[in-house]
Amino acid sequence: MAENQTHDELHGYYFEDLEIGMTDVYGKTLTDADVLMFTGVSGDTNPLHQNREFAKQTQFGEPIVHGMLTASLISTLIGTKLPGPGCIYMDQSLKFTVPVRVGDTVVARVEIIELDKERPYVVLDTLCTVNGTVVLKGQAKVKVPRKASVSAA
Repeated sequence: MAENQTHDELHGYYFEDLEIGMTDVYGKTLTDADVLMFTGVSGDTNPLHQNREFAKQTQFGEPIVHGMLTASLISTLIGTKLPGPGCIYMDQSLKFTVPVRVGDTVVARVEIIELDKERPYVVLDTLCTVNGTVVLKGQAKVKVPRKASVSAA
């Protein structure tokens, strides 16, 4: 942490700051380098993702991006923007609808659809699109810190 940055300056939203209907987006063009790095980090060496000759023989006709690489853009959005730093991922459902290819620009979008004040959990609809076509959809549940209560002096 830089000397001039406080914990609160680095923190995302607190639970009390959130409202149903809040949305945010994050977009990234996925490259061969992204696929190669994801393969190394994840250990998923399925040739469908990098071997053009193998992929030509599949229903896709060419390599496709790892589904979990696409899904990781949702994690990026949740962890950096809405609700942002400090939240804890609890659950994620995913339905992959269309394959993503290298060179596609994926736009991840989240929308708050439920606030559980007792826990404090936030449920978000999650969506990834390429040129307006849905490639992934689901829901996420995250735990979001509350603001520290100020005691009366």
